Amino acid sequence: MRPYELSLAGAARAIGTRELSPVELTDSVLERIEATEGHLGAYVAVFAESVRQAADRAERDIAAGRYLGPLHGVPMGLKDLIDAAGVPTTASSRVRRHHTAAEDSTVARRLREAGALLLGKTHTHEFAYGLTTPQTRNAWAADRVAGGSSGGSAVAVAAGGATFALGTDTGGSIRVPSSLNGVVGLKPTYGLVSRHGVTPLSWSLDHVGPITRTVQDAGLVLAALAGHDPNDATSLNTPGAAFAAGHGPYGADDASGAGGGAGHTREDLRGLRVGVPRNYYFERVDPEVEAAVRASIDHLAALGARLVDIDIPMAAYVQAVQWGHMVPEATAYHEKTLRTSPELYGPDVRLLLEAGELLPAGDYLRAQRARTLMRREWERLFEEVDVVAAPTVPSTAALSDRPTVTWPDGTEESVSDSYVRLSAPANITGMPSLSLPVGHDGVGLPIGMQLIGRPLGEATLLRTGGAYEATRGEVTRLAPVTV
Repeated sequence: MRPYELSLAGAARAIGTRELSPVELTDSVLERIEATEGHLGAYVAVFAESVRQAADRAERDIAAGRYLGPLHGVPMGLKDLIDAAGVPTTASSRVRRHHTAAEDSTVARRLREAGALLLGKTHTHEFAYGLTTPQTRNAWAADRVAGGSSGGSAVAVAAGGATFALGTDTGGSIRVPSSLNGVVGLKPTYGLVSRHGVTPLSWSLDHVGPITRTVQDAGLVLAALAGHDPNDATSLNTPGAAFAAGHGPYGADDASGAGGGAGHTREDLRGLRVGVPRNYYFERVDPEVEAAVRASIDHLAALGARLVDIDIPMAAYVQAVQWGHMVPEATAYHEKTLRTSPELYGPDVRLLLEAGELLPAGDYLRAQRARTLMRREWERLFEEVDVVAAPTVPSTAALSDRPTVTWPDGTEESVSDSYVRLSAPANITGMPSLSLPVGHDGVGLPIGMQLIGRPLGEATLLRTGGAYEATRGEVTRLAPVTV
């Protein structure tokens, strides 16, 4: 196996035992980027010289006994909404073409302090306001959408152009591209990971989280990211918020990197209650996606979980509540630039921002009321179950030139609306959601299943996803990018 093919946990073990150096790993990933980037378009910018220098420093520090943990010496990508000191944050938009970050975002600083190495900034749908990331091609099929808005991050990880990456998620923007590219994406509990220094789309819906090759990797990155940040007014400050003692979700030995993987995933799911939705999540879903997800849910049962049929509360209001918050909040953030330089926005994003100016304040307030009720009903739901299992998106990656999808009942839906439909509830409620690959459709495109948990229930999601992955997952399979 070539170094760029390693999962984060695998790379950490090899670095921790001196079987692999950060320089060797970084050079391998950079070579992979050079071979694939012209085909994929995952990156806005790659910082080859600076990341090689950082890898050399990491190698010297580790040799001197200053090992920082499993992220030390591991190259990663940042979605280009996330500030890193001294480099541009363009949000993949002409509006921000001259912007350079003066300081690190909190998440960039925490990754740097954990020893991770910044490869570059990955593409987003402009200002994260979309679900396709048109600059970037799907890692599995060049004629398919990458998904968005964290498409560049998901494609880089899927193709071996980053060992892990960060994305943001307002209505599915971590989980959607992760599902469409066959990787793992984790949207944490709202407030668990700081958003300080991250360009917002919608303040009340935005989350930052990891995109990785495996569930175990997601837990390792989350352990480095999570924790209270006084610079973020929405940051949680509770004892359970975020592996505060530095322990990962698989136990205290997670942070060793060289500790081996034998005890990291619990394959026995006895006692776990898995909610299987009777409504909403399997409506207007491609038959191949439904079959793969239901088979995966059955596999959780085979590992000891108890399946519980559930009804999703207030399902008819999801789209209205999602858009009722996101549209006016996005327009409020862009208000000044939209008036002074509207021509700098892409036509799709400009249309949405201008539409936000027409939304009455009463509609925004009604959306807030409905959201409060929806969150309360979901909390009651989690008195009956520990996780909810469902498709991440209703279909696999759409052809890039197809803006709509037609369902068997004759209804037509935009691709973006279809992708956000199943992921939005976790943003509205702020509950954590994990997407993991569970198969492929008839033409070989990845299918994802999402697990949704109660607030601060990341450890349960990671345990459940890890058990599935350990017994059935193709944990290090890269996309077959033709180069």
